[in-house]
Amino acid sequence: MDTDVQPPLPLLVVDAANVVGSVPDGWWRDRRGAAERLRDALVPVAADGLPGGPWAGPLEVVLVVEGAARAVEPVPAVRVVAASGSGDDRIVELVAGALAEAPGRACLVVTADRELRSRVTALGAEVTGPRTVRPA
Repeated sequence: MDTDVQPPLPLLVVDAANVVGSVPDGWWRDRRGAAERLRDALVPVAADGLPGGPWAGPLEVVLVVEGAARAVEPVPAVRVVAASGSGDDRIVELVAGALAEAPGRACLVVTADRELRSRVTALGAEVTGPRTVRPA
């Protein structure tokens, strides 16, 4: 048995459109810029995690973007995945793939979308609201 293999970091998947849209700060005038600001705000979250449970400490952070925000580039701490269609469908695919690769892996999805919440919790992920990563 290889003892050098480290378990994967807990996975944090952020629904960019939903989180950006949770605060009426003019994001609609520059969707890409708003998604870039969210990406940049997630950098310390990747390093330090979120308070409590498996979310404290380093996390693998994935920001799922769609529409006008598809051109957002990744940064070293935050992987950016551009959804070619529905962002929600892409989030479900990411969660399903991550949990199939590493059953029991801690996975947290940040969204307020009720249907998406239902879909990812059925796969075994946990869900939290936008304020977790973007205070109002």
